[in-house]
Amino acid sequence: MSTTSITPFVPFRRVRCTGQEVHDDGRAVLQFTPDQRFTAICSGCQQPTKRVHSTYWRTIRDLNLGEHRVCLELQQRRLRCERCQGTRSEAHEFVEISARVTKRMAQYIAELCRILSVQEVAKHLGLDWKLVKRCDQEALEREFPGTDTRDLRLLAVDEIAVKKGHQYLTVVLDYETGRVVWVGEGRKFETLSAFFSLMTPQEREQIEAVAIDMWDPFIKAIRHHLPRARIVFDFFHVVAAYHRDVLDDVRKSAYRKADKQDRKFIKGSRFILYKNEENLTEKQRPKLTELLQVNHEISTAYILRDSLKAIWSAQDSWEARRLLRTWCRLAKESGIPALAKFAKRLRRYEYGIIAHARYPIHTSRLEGVNNKIKVIKRRSYGFHDPDYFVLKIKQAFPGKTCT
Repeated sequence: MSTTSITPFVPFRRVRCTGQEVHDDGRAVLQFTPDQRFTAICSGCQQPTKRVHSTYWRTIRDLNLGEHRVCLELQQRRLRCERCQGTRSEAHEFVEISARVTKRMAQYIAELCRILSVQEVAKHLGLDWKLVKRCDQEALEREFPGTDTRDLRLLAVDEIAVKKGHQYLTVVLDYETGRVVWVGEGRKFETLSAFFSLMTPQEREQIEAVAIDMWDPFIKAIRHHLPRARIVFDFFHVVAAYHRDVLDDVRKSAYRKADKQDRKFIKGSRFILYKNEENLTEKQRPKLTELLQVNHEISTAYILRDSLKAIWSAQDSWEARRLLRTWCRLAKESGIPALAKFAKRLRRYEYGIIAHARYPIHTSRLEGVNNKIKVIKRRSYGFHDPDYFVLKIKQAFPGKTCT
């Protein structure tokens, strides 16, 4: 007589396996009934009760056993509970009330969703995608029950475009640990204010500096809620603005003024001008040299672009202020309207540029986060549930402990 038992594979307490059947479609159905040696536990008050109102059967999906998809046919008891003053279902350790999968199956689904999309997990396990998403979201809600604003000192704030039509998410990063602290819809004053309102006055006092781009609504929110924190402007965004507002403008203007001979050097030079010299290819280097020799205004704008780096490399505030004002004076004396306008803009935001000397933080770390967020969105073909999307972002960037 065979002594093989499936009990080690289904170690569920308070129930007994009373039947099993394997179907042609690959399903293994196991029947479980209440173990009469144990008193039923009320799911409402978690107390034992002996009064049974009725029973019914429910189907629950469990972990696969080999090549077979395991389904549990559980005889569920409905109890009359005096403490709850009504009828309640019997509680079981291995499955939640009204759940369609066991706890261990739900955990397995959540682990798969860390590396695969919901659609891929659903197809792999033969489940409905809504059930997979619910299991993953419930696991994430337990892992990230709220916004943890403790022990924050340096922050990086940036926005990411998630849909066409200027729809953005604002991302707040703990600069020291790399943890995504909070994500909110939009990029307005009210958006960032909603995050700061979650912090206690003591927590807001602990914030020393915030790295952002030169976006006025964010500046206004930080000044309003964190009056003692330093605002630090990121070099990456300043250079991006310089490319857009100065280099492009000067290049287009030079092209319109140039003759046919010089236009061949200017045409197609946009991305060559954007690159740092060390990143140029062997074919691009001679073309850049010829371009700078042909047009004085483009040459001036290109040289001053490289001079901006020295400002963010300054070791103290006095040196940063001196370099910034020297740069702005040279930009105005160049006689190029776009440069003069950009210099005026830098003087307006001087405080955030000089602050980089004391707090050398930037949002480039957050740019990497934003790129990965876009990958998460593309892998799942977008997220219709913004709360679930935020949880997936927090899962991807839990941060690391500072040493």
